[in-house]
Amino acid sequence: MPRPDYHAHEQLVGPARPARSLWRLIVGLLVVGGVVLGLNIVANSVILSLAPDYWLSEFAAPDMQGDAPVSMLILLASFGFVIAGVAVAVSAVQKRRFQGVVGPLSQALSQFWQVSRALILLAVVLFVLPPWDMGAAFEQNMAFTPWLLLLPASLGVVLIQTSAEETLFRGYLQQSLAARFSSPVIWMGLPSALFALGHYVPDEAGENAILIALWAGVFGCLMADLTARAGTLGPAIAVHLFNNIVALLLMAMPGALSGLSLYLVPFAISDIEPMRAWLAVDFATMLVTWLTARLALRR
Repeated sequence: MPRPDYHAHEQLVGPARPARSLWRLIVGLLVVGGVVLGLNIVANSVILSLAPDYWLSEFAAPDMQGDAPVSMLILLASFGFVIAGVAVAVSAVQKRRFQGVVGPLSQALSQFWQVSRALILLAVVLFVLPPWDMGAAFEQNMAFTPWLLLLPASLGVVLIQTSAEETLFRGYLQQSLAARFSSPVIWMGLPSALFALGHYVPDEAGENAILIALWAGVFGCLMADLTARAGTLGPAIAVHLFNNIVALLLMAMPGALSGLSLYLVPFAISDIEPMRAWLAVDFATMLVTWLTARLALRR
């Protein structure tokens, strides 16, 4: 089997190589965590002081976070603190520019739009294929007009959230590990395993939790592959954005993180049979979007 062409990865990994010591990676992660924690404390304090009743009702209970439009907007926007944390970590600990984590800006934007156009075409093709259903009708979550009015802001915060996750996992972590270890098993596998761990929610997903975490781990590996082939985070952000627009803005699971969705799917994340049937479809869709992105990058 031919080895993947990861030569472009060097333009991301090269700037991290002078600071490839593992202690710098660990200290950097602590810096990221500290910045995120500190900024979240400040943001929560501001919200609490301005709207205490709203803060207590929408943010105090973790299982209710993001089940209303305003709280979901705030929750997704707060992922910007992760980007800030990575920026501080790479500057203070690795002594390199944050731009090196993303890759050359013009190239990243060009690849982002290349992949985005291909995924929009894919979405149109999937839409006109024979009807899909989930065993029951979708439930209307928001009326169309307010959903449409909120859509620009919703797209903006989902872009922040997906960019933050890619910046941390396929950016800072992947590049730092690739600067130290040559094996993709390490620099691709470890960040993907941590990404999967972050999606392991047994309290919410029950017996489906392991499968959902597995889905996230495979997704992480595919995004790592795209990043290494492209030499920027642009394609991975585009695919992640496409996935989360569908999952958060079009048809979300009932409960937490559903506040900006137009529809709700007709089953909960913990329902075993329907959820596992849909995960099989979702795995297939994930592979198709990855292949579509790869084809788009070859043009």
